Amino acid sequence: MTGGPLTVVRVGLVVFAAIVVQTSFVAGLPIAGARGDIVLLVAIAAAFESEAERGAVVGFTAGLAFDLLLNSPAGLSALTYCVIGYLVGRWNTTVLRTTWWIPIVGTMVASAAGVVLFAVLDEILGREVIDTAGLPTVVAVVAIINGAWSGPVRWAVRRAMAPPARSQDQFSLR
Repeated sequence: MTGGPLTVVRVGLVVFAAIVVQTSFVAGLPIAGARGDIVLLVAIAAAFESEAERGAVVGFTAGLAFDLLLNSPAGLSALTYCVIGYLVGRWNTTVLRTTWWIPIVGTMVASAAGVVLFAVLDEILGREVIDTAGLPTVVAVVAIINGAWSGPVRWAVRRAMAPPARSQDQFSLR
């Protein structure tokens, strides 16, 4: 990820905050037996606010950090979030954002795709972390929760990825 070490630290703090919110708040509030995925939302927001490569990098690192807390194969979330982050970034470069609802709907569609991709990869690996009978419910809940949280999370990621502001009162010895 480009942008210097300060940008990496700020984005890392956003990822850390998302993991804390996911594990302490969102995981404790099941809706119809399913829970949101705020960490996936960070990868999607990074792709919306920058480019495909940053979305993939943020998705991979966020997913890998989240995998350390999950009872799933190591790297499954990392691969899923990386692919979704990259695809959202590629899609974002081709779409003109003329209305306020395009990033929200895009987040909801990408979140649904992320859950389905996770379930497919999980099924291929034979772990069955996600019950395929309840998959439509999980897809709907994650899409709605991530759509609702997309504005604040995109704002946090945008601020974290922004270049540092130059101070107007810099000291100079000229």
